[in-house]
Amino acid sequence: MITLVRRATALCVLGAALTACGTAETPQAPRPAPSAPSAPSSPSATASKPAPSGPPTLAPGPAGLTPVFEHGPRTDAAKDGKLVALTFDADMTADQGPRAAAGERFDNPALIATLRKLKVPATVFMTGRWAEEYPDEARSIGRDPQFEIANHSYSHYAYTEDCYGLPTVSKDDMRADLERAYTAFEKAGVADPMPYFRFPGGCYDDAVRKELSATGVTAVQWDVVSGDAFATDADAVTRQVLDGVRPGSVVVMHCTRSAAPVTEQVVRAVVPELRRQGYRFAKVSELIGAADGHG
Repeated sequence: MITLVRRATALCVLGAALTACGTAETPQAPRPAPSAPSAPSSPSATASKPAPSGPPTLAPGPAGLTPVFEHGPRTDAAKDGKLVALTFDADMTADQGPRAAAGERFDNPALIATLRKLKVPATVFMTGRWAEEYPDEARSIGRDPQFEIANHSYSHYAYTEDCYGLPTVSKDDMRADLERAYTAFEKAGVADPMPYFRFPGGCYDDAVRKELSATGVTAVQWDVVSGDAFATDADAVTRQVLDGVRPGSVVVMHCTRSAAPVTEQVVRAVVPELRRQGYRFAKVSELIGAADGHG
């Protein structure tokens, strides 16, 4: 079983335009198996709540399948308020290094700065290739308690066929691809990446859930598609987010400047309006904790 190391213990719908071309290679530094004496604890594969020192995860699905989380409790109880999680996919594929070298920007420092200025907690689903290209930014985000970094694969290859034109990772390479992203985070100096995984393109099936079950991750989807990928009309994206949000919502957006150029503008418009409506922003871990073991 792959152990997700913690030192204390799509729609990502980019469509056919995001035809990721990375390669899923076996990680160079595999995590120790849980049975190894020196291995840290992995996310629980049998209980709905982790050990006290670990982040919240969901109980496995039927037949032990990787659990899938889409939204938190639909409640506006006074103790929690109306919670909403803004999530940002930091996409970059293994073939995009030459494009980055030529000046294309797959990061978005202005977006991160705006989230900090507005004091909005957020979860960034990062590919390993993004962390390799922008290690200083990955480390800064990962060490900021306002944010948490989760896994969006290493290569951004799809884990199923027919996923918006994305190339695919073979079944035999899926776990290695996921684990390679954690290795990239560790090399970048990211502190305590979360045991959460977002499927490239948002595509998955029961066979994929079975293949990843031994990793202990909780898969995180969404219930609000921002539509920011390749959008040029910030007002339209803002309306789509505001029309879709309900208590417990998980909103999917992007932290890639070249592929989602209006996202920072959308955040500046969405945040004050949702606060006016009584929403409180939360990281995915808080929503999963509030779900008490249920997706």
